[in-house]
Amino acid sequence: MSDSTVRIGLVLPDVMGTYGDGGNALILRQRLRMRGYDAEIVEITLNDPVPESLDAYTLGGAEDSAQRLATRHLTKYPGLQKAAERGAPVLAICAAIQVLGNWYETSSGERVDGVSMLDVTTSPQATRSIGEVITKPHLDGLTLPLTGFENHRGGTTLGPDARGLARVNHGVGNGVGDGQEGVVQGSVIGTYMHGPALARNPELADLILKRALGVDELPTLDLPEVEQLRRERLRV
Repeated sequence: MSDSTVRIGLVLPDVMGTYGDGGNALILRQRLRMRGYDAEIVEITLNDPVPESLDAYTLGGAEDSAQRLATRHLTKYPGLQKAAERGAPVLAICAAIQVLGNWYETSSGERVDGVSMLDVTTSPQATRSIGEVITKPHLDGLTLPLTGFENHRGGTTLGPDARGLARVNHGVGNGVGDGQEGVVQGSVIGTYMHGPALARNPELADLILKRALGVDELPTLDLPEVEQLRRERLRV
């Protein structure tokens, strides 16, 4: 960590905040505070360069025009890329996967270069994927099913340097017929799960926090309401 306060970067909420994914940063901050850590959210807008010194980063979903703005900004200010290179955890939701990928196609068929943090490409699919998704995670440190709400038309193909976050048990996932949901590459975790994802998947939230803190374990939080939410969502 950079100092005694854990700093969570909320990246471009002004353009990548369509689906309430900024809630993921709130979850990280709250779970840290409940364990006695000082924590703050650093909002990084189109008016700000992206600092490379933060402890964790989250990005949310957006439409085509907003994706272009985000891609341009992250290319001009590559702090996120530099942070990931040193191992800072990055959570990318939905359209953020596409922005961080090699390229994505817009709904009109135009191909736009991404920032190439993820070895993925994304093209529009014939049918939009909307609904609950439940998956079995591949990632070490995750043992429980992942649950979220997907709402996307993108079909994301994983390249050789990327791997899926999880295998789909219910829902669509990446949308290219390989049964995968999300992507993992280096310290970057990408998923199409809204919800926000970390509110619905506390184990994933704590994995990100452990990486941010550089620790192997965190004290358990007893939150019955979160477990109730998970039970309800996993009954789909």
